[in-house]
Amino acid sequence: DLGIAVETLAVFVRFWLTTNPPLPEPAQAAARAKAGERYDAFVAALGRRLAQGPKLRQEISEDVPADASNE
Repeated sequence: DLGIAVETLAVFVRFWLTTNPPLPEPAQAAARAKAGERYDAFVAALGRRLAQGPKLRQEISEDVPADASNE
């Protein structure tokens, strides 16, 4: 499961990076500043989620009916 998750993330990031064109030079500084803010917010949210839960694997098991694996 971990290997699949890592590959999924890697493919997504590669796809995102190759399909988004670079910004013009004047807009790059503002974009870097905004990206830094968003990254800091992401790391803070990730820290809260890991500390408080629930974990994604718990949410998935709650969303998938118990008999779904028998189909």
